[in-house]
Amino acid sequence: MVRYRRNFIPGGTYFFTLTLADRRSRLLTDHINALRAAFRSTRQDHPFTIDAIVVLPEHLHVVMTLPDGDANFPKRWRLIKSRFTRAVVASGTPIGSRSDGERALWQRRYWEHTIRDDEDFSRHVDYIHFNPVKHGLVTRIRDWPYSSFHAYVRHNALPEDWAATSATG
Repeated sequence: MVRYRRNFIPGGTYFFTLTLADRRSRLLTDHINALRAAFRSTRQDHPFTIDAIVVLPEHLHVVMTLPDGDANFPKRWRLIKSRFTRAVVASGTPIGSRSDGERALWQRRYWEHTIRDDEDFSRHVDYIHFNPVKHGLVTRIRDWPYSSFHAYVRHNALPEDWAATSATG
């Protein structure tokens, strides 16, 4: 059996995909304030920068940069996932359990990719911002509210009609 190895680079920039166990779920967007709070409290305890993010109903993508000398992204994800799960359970939303008693909200693993250079960074940020269109949730990127795309527009890094066609722009 192949052992999965994660790439730990202190101060590194990474692309992540995290997915709920139930791919039909809408819990991430239905409980967006709880997710934001989980990110915020984790960032206070263990700083990191969110370079780009999109939250879809059942999965999210993030480009994250860790502080110099720190490569512990697993701890950050463990905290974000557990804080969000606790908030969803506290809201009264039923969440099943696995055979070991662990809540079955999230898939156990997540996808991680170490960003190699500026081109790789740009490609992943573009992927993040286009993702709601790719999944058919909106026809224009600017119409998806749970995306860092709006911050990129506010900071003049992208135009509001970025990636729009004449038919959808």
